[in-house]
Amino acid sequence: MIRVMVVEDEEQIRIILGKMIEKNEGFKVVSSCADFASAISSFVSLRPEIVFMDIDLNGESGLECAKAICEVDPKVKIIFATAHSEYMANAFEIYAFDYIVKPFDMERIRKTLEKIKVIDGGSEDEEKHAPDRTEKLIIKGKEEINFVDIKDIIMIERTDGVTRIVTDTDVFLTSQSLSALEEKLNPEKFMRCHKSYIIRKDAIKKLEVYGRWTYVVKLKGCDETALITNEKYKELVGT
Repeated sequence: MIRVMVVEDEEQIRIILGKMIEKNEGFKVVSSCADFASAISSFVSLRPEIVFMDIDLNGESGLECAKAICEVDPKVKIIFATAHSEYMANAFEIYAFDYIVKPFDMERIRKTLEKIKVIDGGSEDEEKHAPDRTEKLIIKGKEEINFVDIKDIIMIERTDGVTRIVTDTDVFLTSQSLSALEEKLNPEKFMRCHKSYIIRKDAIKKLEVYGRWTYVVKLKGCDETALITNEKYKELVGT
């Protein structure tokens, strides 16, 4: 049984969220708190594996509360459940496993909890999976914010003032620059192969000559192609 704590200053929402969580097999709400102090005390006592945390705890900071909880147990999975979407990027990049915006959707909560089941059940060594908590990009679009698993990214392209993040199942659009996204990627796994492209190295299927100083990159898992400069080609192949 995976134990869950809910930290929310509105009693009715605490009750509703708790019921939604417990509708998912294998999860048990062991604590329900309304403020910073009781959340910390309860967490230290019960050590739940998951904490659903509101951002605003009747004037107190849920972000600071989550930070304090993570200092007690860095492996805890913090899921922010709040109406305050403006804190999403900061919270997620630092320590959040997920960020769910009110009003809560049963299917959205189910998907988050199922992902936790997969992560916790996939290995006896939980430490092995801890990095997955931060292996995401926050992609800000015009009307939505998407959380994209970095391991799923095949290519990123900048064209006509828009950045396209390509995975094997989706294409996400954002105004974020390639340079800003590149800073968040592991250079051992990703390469800025051209001024307009970033590619995942292990997704390269084939290189074809394209002019004197450029090559076309054919990629696995999609029909997209990228360009790679001669300089980056030499870096890639080691010549």
